[in-house]
Amino acid sequence: MISFVRKWGLWVLILLGWATTTSAQQKYTLSGYVRDAETGEDLAGAQVVIPSVGTGALCNSYGFYSLTVVGGEYDVVVRYASFEEDTVHLRLTQDITQNFDLREKSYQVKAVEITDEAKTDNVTGLDMSVEKMSLREIRKLPAFMGEVDVIRTIQLLPGVIPVGEGITGYYVRGGQANQNLVLLDNATVYNASHLLGFFSVFNADALRDEYKLYKGGIPAQYGTRLSSVLDLHMKEGNTKQFHVSGGLGAISSRLTVEGPIAKDKASFMVSGRRNYADVFLLAAKDENLRATKLFFYDFNAKVNWRISEKDRLFASGYFGRDVFKFRKLFANDWGNATGSLRWNHLFSDKLFNNATAIVSDFFYGFEAETFTGDRFKFESGIRDFTFKDDVTWFVNPKNQMQFGIDATLHKFNPGVFKPLGESFLQELNVSPDYAAETAIYASNEQTLSERVSMVYGLRWSQFAQIGPGEEYNYDSTYENRLDTTTYKSGEIIKLYHGLEPRFSVRYLVGAHNSIKASYMRTRQYLHLASNSTASFPWDIWVPSSRHIQPQIADQVAVGYFQNLFDNQLEASVELYYKSMQNQIDFKNGAELILNPTLETEILKGKGHAYGAEFMLRKTRGPLTGWLSYTLSNAVRQIAGINNGLAYPANSNRRHDVSVAGSYQINPRINVGATWVYASGRPVTFPVGGYRVDSVFVPLYGARNGSKLPDYHRLDLSLTIDGKDRETADHKRRLESSWNFTCYNAYGRRNAFSVDFREEKKDDPNHPGQQITVRNAYKTYLFRWVPSITWNFKF
Repeated sequence: MISFVRKWGLWVLILLGWATTTSAQQKYTLSGYVRDAETGEDLAGAQVVIPSVGTGALCNSYGFYSLTVVGGEYDVVVRYASFEEDTVHLRLTQDITQNFDLREKSYQVKAVEITDEAKTDNVTGLDMSVEKMSLREIRKLPAFMGEVDVIRTIQLLPGVIPVGEGITGYYVRGGQANQNLVLLDNATVYNASHLLGFFSVFNADALRDEYKLYKGGIPAQYGTRLSSVLDLHMKEGNTKQFHVSGGLGAISSRLTVEGPIAKDKASFMVSGRRNYADVFLLAAKDENLRATKLFFYDFNAKVNWRISEKDRLFASGYFGRDVFKFRKLFANDWGNATGSLRWNHLFSDKLFNNATAIVSDFFYGFEAETFTGDRFKFESGIRDFTFKDDVTWFVNPKNQMQFGIDATLHKFNPGVFKPLGESFLQELNVSPDYAAETAIYASNEQTLSERVSMVYGLRWSQFAQIGPGEEYNYDSTYENRLDTTTYKSGEIIKLYHGLEPRFSVRYLVGAHNSIKASYMRTRQYLHLASNSTASFPWDIWVPSSRHIQPQIADQVAVGYFQNLFDNQLEASVELYYKSMQNQIDFKNGAELILNPTLETEILKGKGHAYGAEFMLRKTRGPLTGWLSYTLSNAVRQIAGINNGLAYPANSNRRHDVSVAGSYQINPRINVGATWVYASGRPVTFPVGGYRVDSVFVPLYGARNGSKLPDYHRLDLSLTIDGKDRETADHKRRLESSWNFTCYNAYGRRNAFSVDFREEKKDDPNHPGQQITVRNAYKTYLFRWVPSITWNFKF
């Protein structure tokens, strides 16, 4: 370990020595924060540019920028999407701290023409295989049952495939649903769904306006998952004035309160949401339905304290639960809880540090009654304690470095079975597992010339399964247990480590077009024990061990990006290839719950995926939106499945098309629409069968050898805003809007699943006799789902 750190430190020193440039002219540093003038929120990604020397900087995730140039007098221009541009004349004769407060644009609609600042970030930026979305855009699109949902929107982007009809789980570039890292204020969210996947856990009112989805070229500071990273942050709270916002919908309601604790110094934000499906059940005629509980709730909170211009403290938390109870027969609940305590510190005008302590907890439990009347309770979950320290070094205008550490202690609770009351049942307890996951990383964003820029980095990760615990030893078939080894608390059971290089390059062909390429290696040490295609709450997370190796993926991608018609249209095409090692699946009929020898149910293999993603996006004018098309293929090859031959992965969809758009008819009326088409997802159907004592036993064909019918759907929305807040004679305190949505507007019967039923029919060869046949029937969930929501803010 010591020798590795020495080598890593030497590599960083060499990198810094090569990257740092010197000049005979005196240089000074301009640094500070860019914020929203109305709310005080940091504007991550804002541009600070000095046009006369052709240089600039982007604000980091906390709105901080740093720019070093030769001393002199300059006009400094600050830009951020949908905000008014600000220009300041400065004389640099020493290092200067300059903060900027930008005001949101007030659009004037004349002859249905809306103007906005030209955007070329998609061409000139180094981001590749990264989707940036704004909640302002999302709110203009149709929302399922009126719930604006971040995850449902990313399913409309190229390379992202939903796991099923109405489900918020998703696949990215041929990966599995559990290979996506979802972060909320740097805390891992292990199950991001409500109501078995029909809604996500993210209340849009509590989130910052912009978020990112990394599908490839993932920066070195991110790890722990194979396929993608979804990075979300909560609002910091308005430091200027108090605001209340919320909405009353057909399926749920929400309320958010934010405001200053000390004006311009400290602020808070609290937000709650509750679904009330159980309220509607009270009106049901069926007594069983009236006695059923079915709802979810969320609570978000955040406090932001600007201690000084060099120190800021953030504390944030999320708590959400799902509750389902059917009379006294069955009840279960599950949910997430996260907490983050973050400290930002400026060591200098070039060195920015972000230290974070995090706790993340996922819990699942249910109570039930056996046919004998005995009641029992089952609980499982996973809990993490994490510390991260990330440093950004603005070396000079051509080099920006990031480096840091990441350490997590995992506690896995595979399951506890407890009898309730007097019972003949016995308590069962699968001992918890423990693991320590650590990583160090360094990366540099470097401008080589006006045309060529690159990001290169290296991440080293280590995973140790630790005691207390027992490790079983098996023969080569894993069918016979040979002996057991017992480990003390803190003792290493199995250790894995490895390098994860990351590299991206951009070549600027012209002012409006560029070519980009990237390579990345990712490692995933956690695995999801599941017999389903999506992540459901009863799935169990397990660590890598002597018997379960870490998953490893290598991905290369190349893309062409171009802006057309004065930057009104953004066009791109990306090609990718991904290979995956140590992919796992489970034997048919595998016992996953309360199984202390889960490794005996595992099958291992490999996989690969490749595809082409096309995107055309309109960003300006009354009509905005995008058209995306993905052509892809994803396969797995696992010993013991499909006779060892390659078969389509659950994530395999050959064709996927999404159209999303909104049209601003006038300042108060907006219409939106989305249309999606996808090839049917792969499934395994029976190809025959036989009878044993009049019971039909099906024989299944090749794994995922069949597929469901192709899927397509149209959603429509209409948003009517209230009167303008600013009027000629007074200022309205209340802003409101009505949103009308219809999901699946033309009532397509999309197959959620297909089952086979036995039926009697006349035998055509023997009149008067009947034969038994098995016919296929598809189950569909949603047709013509209308909703109405009233949103307000004051």
